[in-house]
Amino acid sequence: QVQLVESGGGLVQAGGSLRLSCGASGSDGRVNDMGWYRQAPGKQRELVAYITSGGTRTYERSVTGRFTISRDNAKNTVALQMNSLKPEDTAVYYCYGDDVGGGMRYWGKGTLVTVSL
Repeated sequence: QVQLVESGGGLVQAGGSLRLSCGASGSDGRVNDMGWYRQAPGKQRELVAYITSGGTRTYERSVTGRFTISRDNAKNTVALQMNSLKPEDTAVYYCYGDDVGGGMRYWGKGTLVTVSL
């Protein structure tokens, strides 16, 4: 079993930046794809960005050019650098990782990002 723990959420003004981090531990912590979802109040959870173990990155359209996802395979961590934040980016952000054997997705408990005007 892999555990994921996020950090780095908080309150920021529009136009500001935050960096989210997520570390994987347990069962040697190795996962394949890792990424971030977010869920705003009253909305469905949506994929923000993900990165494969080989480093291929994919972004949701509204964050392209503003967010950057990265990972450190040696440390089993993934990060999300968020720049030019907008109030509509306000949400709980969840880290996930897909089991190397396939068939299971692990989730963190989430970290709240609030962007004020």
